[in-house]
Amino acid sequence: MKNVSCLAVFCGSRSGNSSVYSSAARELGQGMCDRGISLVFGGGGTGIMGELADTLLKTDGKVTGVMPHFLYEREVGHKGVTELIKVDTMHVRKETMYKRADGFVILPGGLGTLEECFEVIAWKQLRLHKKPIVLLNIDDCWKNLATLVKDVVRAGFADDNIDDLFTIVNNVDDVFTVLDEASDPN
Repeated sequence: MKNVSCLAVFCGSRSGNSSVYSSAARELGQGMCDRGISLVFGGGGTGIMGELADTLLKTDGKVTGVMPHFLYEREVGHKGVTELIKVDTMHVRKETMYKRADGFVILPGGLGTLEECFEVIAWKQLRLHKKPIVLLNIDDCWKNLATLVKDVVRAGFADDNIDDLFTIVNNVDDVFTVLDEASDPN
């Protein structure tokens, strides 16, 4: 899929316990800038979410934040984004990000990141989209997710090919390789 113009990135509003997460977010942001790929993300200015957005903004990348009103009041919304879209619900947030994105990248994060990840994978399983989904396995953060998916298959709740719905990679360069090799979702 050579024509990726916008990626939705789901990731943590915290930095995590290791500097490798922030480094990976900055590296991903720089790679997106180098390729002219814009970002649509949750709109926060903290954690690896903020690191990613800041990296794109420092190099004149386009950054669109999508944040529900109630979260904007509670969290620190990023003040420097190219465009901030305030929405009413988390569902509208995901739908807005989904519609703007050509693909999805999942960095480490908490329960919200996991929920967003599983929702776009489930949507793909239901054939609501064919967009690539790439999980960046920094410091083995997604190792147990891969095991969980295998357990779901082993227990008979999913087909053997469920892991074809997404790709887990161990470095930022491989994110772009997967995106380049993905079929055009249209």
